Amino acid sequence: MFPPQRPAIATLFALALLLVAACGSTPSQQGGPSISSGTIENKGSDTMVNLALAWAEAYQSLHPELRISVTGGGSGTGIASLINGTVDLANASRQIKPDEIGQAEANGVEPVEFVVARDAIAIVVHPDNPVDRLSLEQISAIYQGEIDNWVEVGGEDRPIVRLSRETNSGTHVYFLEEVLRLGRSDSTVLFSRDTLLLPSSEGITAEVHQNPNAIGYDGLGYVTEAVKVVAVALQGSDDYVLPSAETVNNRTYPIARDLYMYTPGPPQGEVEDYLTWIMGPAAQQIVVDLGFVPIE
Repeated sequence: MFPPQRPAIATLFALALLLVAACGSTPSQQGGPSISSGTIENKGSDTMVNLALAWAEAYQSLHPELRISVTGGGSGTGIASLINGTVDLANASRQIKPDEIGQAEANGVEPVEFVVARDAIAIVVHPDNPVDRLSLEQISAIYQGEIDNWVEVGGEDRPIVRLSRETNSGTHVYFLEEVLRLGRSDSTVLFSRDTLLLPSSEGITAEVHQNPNAIGYDGLGYVTEAVKVVAVALQGSDDYVLPSAETVNNRTYPIARDLYMYTPGPPQGEVEDYLTWIMGPAAQQIVVDLGFVPIE
């Protein structure tokens, strides 16, 4: 009898390489969510970063065996990480765009959307500015550069200094589409070229507080007593409304939005448990405590 044949060394080597590749491939490449046992990677919206940090701290106190890593960078950064399959949760203060969904699907990632809180975007000015109300049309005209002086909207004879978040911010995108363009999908108007782009909500608050000519916009959770909030009216309406949880929920404040978390595929394991907790009463109370609006 002949001894049993052994696989060629080259064949064994090839099999070993296949096994290593299978073990080393990312979960998104295998068509599932990017879950690492014991760790949740959470990245995205700067508007949501303080809320996400507060959620993570509270949840980790209940589950000390779990590590939740939270970083900002903007909604665009979070969604890009989702597309690349490098996060478990992407925070976004705007809805993911169709072309971004297409990029994700081309990369083997299926974005799944969760509304986790709501927010109002407050229009803020210096406390000494006598202007306390603006219509959406006036705000749009200011940021387009059509209105350049506060006297044109009932204020003093002073030049208007326009402040905005940077272009990677979901708040910037929302403000462009819903305020500058007044929700018109066929509009192509842009921010005035002299608009100052700031990297954070805190930066806008600080600059408005220091500059009596400035106007800016911030998520309601970032508004402090250092600035004055302006009441806003819908076009053609005489009702000027201040942002609050009540006016967001009853839909009388015109600049309000949902806040999102996206997962790369249906959530599983620790991520699914964490999202279930975020939708629950303890996490939604943190939403209220930080000045945002809980989901109904």
